[in-house]
Amino acid sequence: MRIAQIAPLYESVPPRLYGGTERIVAYLSDALVDLGHEVTVFASADAHTRARLVPVRDCAVRLDPAPLKSDIASHLSMLQEVRRRADAFDILHFHTELLHLPFFEDRASRTLTTLHGRLDLKGLAEAYHDFPHYPLVSISEQQRQPLRFANWAGTVPHGLPADLYRPVAEPAGDYLAFLGRTAPEKRPDRAVAIARRAGVPLRMAAKVDAVDLDYFNKQVKPLLDDPLVRFIGEIGDQGKQHFLGNARALLFPIDWPEPFGLVMIEAMACGTPVIAWDCGAVREVVEDGISGFVVRSEEEAAAAVRKVRELDRRRVREAFERRFSATAMARGYLAIYRRLAATGTPAPDPQSAQYA
Repeated sequence: MRIAQIAPLYESVPPRLYGGTERIVAYLSDALVDLGHEVTVFASADAHTRARLVPVRDCAVRLDPAPLKSDIASHLSMLQEVRRRADAFDILHFHTELLHLPFFEDRASRTLTTLHGRLDLKGLAEAYHDFPHYPLVSISEQQRQPLRFANWAGTVPHGLPADLYRPVAEPAGDYLAFLGRTAPEKRPDRAVAIARRAGVPLRMAAKVDAVDLDYFNKQVKPLLDDPLVRFIGEIGDQGKQHFLGNARALLFPIDWPEPFGLVMIEAMACGTPVIAWDCGAVREVVEDGISGFVVRSEEEAAAAVRKVRELDRRRVREAFERRFSATAMARGYLAIYRRLAATGTPAPDPQSAQYA
């Protein structure tokens, strides 16, 4: 098939440091190429992909050193380029949330839009009511809850290349890992509280966005004086192998309706169990007692820290390979592409099979 992947422009494809959506676009595109398809990626020029690249901006927005820049202008220019080339593709796969919806209504049935974020925001339901003809993909069943009415074509869990991380049978460290943003909904403060309660060191590899700087300075920074806590800062893929692979467990103590939680399967790929709060899509990712533990309190989390060594790290890696490889993700999308290309409609939604 001739497939266009349209990425957001905030991060490179894949991101140099933190970033989820652009990372999935990179892994999906390469996996589709490996399966023999003709794939074109619309992204910034600093992308690295085995697909054909159409560069629509010189570099990703977030790391662009220019003091004044318009992300909206860059995205509109990209959509215009996609529109100009649209007839060259069987499917246009958008990862730009709803930005493209007003521009491709005449060919909506030959598009697919993966929604990567939370869907309970004010105004989203009205927007998707206004554009009912676009087939949509969720990344978890839980993510769909605010938009049950939408034109869902399927649920496809995120996936990673099987060789991106190596499983670590005997971790060199004895610490808990926190990886993500220092944002209120990610609850880095809760991670510190769990580590203190369990008496186990915590290492935090975390990004501090400008929007979260006040929260970081007032709520998180004072916690970093604890001798149990070591703040590393933002890391990229190369650092994740060592950071996650040598941890006793990953702490995922979120306090929001997480649509998926990519860091959980990154840890699982390293054979590292996940201790995750029962929130959002966590139960769709973590198999309780196999790839980690799902908890509802700091007391439960601390108890999980103590018993997590009982889990077989080989089974954690096997759970990743079975459910969350990039190849499995690509095949899930291909099934939807083919139905759309053949019928112009989403056809039956096979989402329940994704988690069987």
